[in-house]
Amino acid sequence: MSRSSQAVTIREDELSAKPDSTVASSEWIERGSPQFMRVTLALFSAGLATFALLYCVQPILPVLSQQFGVSPAESSISLSLSTGLMALGLLVTGPLSDAIGRKSVMVTALMLAAICTLISATMTSWQGILMMRALIGLSLSGVAAVGMTYLSEEIHPRVIAFSMGLYISGNSIGGMSGRLLTGVLTDFFSWRVAIGVIGCFSLAGALMFWKILPASRHFRPASLRPRSLFINFRLHWRDKGLPFLFAEGFLLMGAFVTLFNYIGYRLLSAPWSLSQAVVGLLSVVYLTGSWSSPKAGAMTSRFGRGPVMIGATTIMLAGLLLTAFESLWLILPGMMLFTAGFFAAHSVASGWIGPRARRAKGQASSLYLFSYYVGSSVAGTLGGVFWHSYGWTGVTLFISVLLLLALFVGWRLQCRKL
Repeated sequence: MSRSSQAVTIREDELSAKPDSTVASSEWIERGSPQFMRVTLALFSAGLATFALLYCVQPILPVLSQQFGVSPAESSISLSLSTGLMALGLLVTGPLSDAIGRKSVMVTALMLAAICTLISATMTSWQGILMMRALIGLSLSGVAAVGMTYLSEEIHPRVIAFSMGLYISGNSIGGMSGRLLTGVLTDFFSWRVAIGVIGCFSLAGALMFWKILPASRHFRPASLRPRSLFINFRLHWRDKGLPFLFAEGFLLMGAFVTLFNYIGYRLLSAPWSLSQAVVGLLSVVYLTGSWSSPKAGAMTSRFGRGPVMIGATTIMLAGLLLTAFESLWLILPGMMLFTAGFFAAHSVASGWIGPRARRAKGQASSLYLFSYYVGSSVAGTLGGVFWHSYGWTGVTLFISVLLLLALFVGWRLQCRKL
């Protein structure tokens, strides 16, 4: 073995052996403290704004198809492009936050995303819409992974799963709010008014986040040198559990986005022929996610992460199968089960990253969310092909395959007793 190879190996062993920081128990933020309330409210508002901005176009995809003369698959690119650029941005913003700090990266990202959303409401061409949506996704990459990392560094380890669940519940309510507001406001006014309102609310949320989030106490700057980044990257991929968690994020998010991308097309057509406002109101199913995510986080301390993740994914599959029926009285409960299962599974998986990562937690979170949003972009767009060729039956089969693979990955994680 060459000296350079020996040096890299030794350096990797050193990184594996050392935790990010040694923190006295009294310095952690405990549940019930005033600081815990500030962190919870700040990260809840950040998650709400992030997902409202990211998914506000989802219920109006049919409207965009009609106004700009594009197909359902082409219309879905307005969402897939945001999630795809967000995924790529995570490879930069995670390591960047490891070097310059958590709060500054998140505040800047939220501000830029809100401003780009306001600009997108004025665009008159499809290309202009796509350009703004790409910039929104790129900006939001500075919130998603960094928020998870901030919690893993500042919150006491025994309540990190619960805290992460609360953060994910903000994500679910944000996704619901973005879809609900745009769906209803588009029906009564226009999609431009709807997007503008979302941008204004998110800008206000960004300002509140900036004011109330406590500064990091346990942040330790890491090097941005390519060699250090490469060493940490190899460390994450050689871990026994992290690659499986990355795959789980890809599969879960791919399944979730595919269902909600095309369920609107289905319900707007015969035999239901629902209005755009009613389809937007169906976003209230996201409230099940705001309940299930902290619940799943609390259940992990009793049953373990693996069993809770497998159970949540099974609930997703059961909900999906209910949407295959033609009765709205089965479709709506199916959407509720599917949503609750997704946010529970995502809460467990995302909360698993911090404890598994031995170094560069921001980079590890970025890799998880990179896989997560690549799943959204790839599966969300492929779902349009299945919808166009085979209708809802094809979409159901496609999502079923993703969830069966997710169950297999969850089983592998459980078998490894991580």
